[in-house]
Amino acid sequence: MRIWDISRTLSNELAEWPGDEPFHFQLTKTIAEGQSVNLGTIEMSVHNGTHADARFHFDTKGESIEKAPLEIYLGRAVVVDLREAFSQSKGKHLITIEDFQPHSEEIAETSRVLVKTGRWSNSAVFPSEIPVIAADIPAWLQKNGVKLLGLDLPSVDEIDSKSLQNHHALAAAGVAIVESLDLSGAGAGIYDFAALPLKIAGGDGAPMRAVLWRD
Repeated sequence: MRIWDISRTLSNELAEWPGDEPFHFQLTKTIAEGQSVNLGTIEMSVHNGTHADARFHFDTKGESIEKAPLEIYLGRAVVVDLREAFSQSKGKHLITIEDFQPHSEEIAETSRVLVKTGRWSNSAVFPSEIPVIAADIPAWLQKNGVKLLGLDLPSVDEIDSKSLQNHHALAAAGVAIVESLDLSGAGAGIYDFAALPLKIAGGDGAPMRAVLWRD
């Protein structure tokens, strides 16, 4: 069995969403200083690195992350490689139905779509602009039985969006959101997928260790 780790590494160099809490890890006790163990502590936003958004993140009446059905985050998934379409030189900005249609059979078979754009390759530098899904994508995903959308980007909406219309539309379509994946080592195709969010009471999201594998 081969395993692909598609999580971004949490480190003190990780770029946080502008204005959000940065990730910080430090050792508070060390063996080198005479302690019996090395002991670390972390401070972070639940949206640092690879994470799941709870509906409560953008809807005060939405469920918090500990209530999310785990079966959504475990099962088969298809990686859709759009790097060529989103190369910096081409200026493409929207992820469209036309991008997904060549993969429609795989999408219907797996019900989880992981989009690889290659537009956030350096986790230490937050992108100034990102591709986003077109307004008709959530309804198309729902029609094709999709229950999870993951991207190698920090958001499904524009970085400066205040309305978060894509978050709301995906939630209305019953599609869970996973953001900030690292799909650089995973090629296109179908995999087994697991990315379980931490069980945080009242959480608006949660970090996750996301992996793909094939027997």
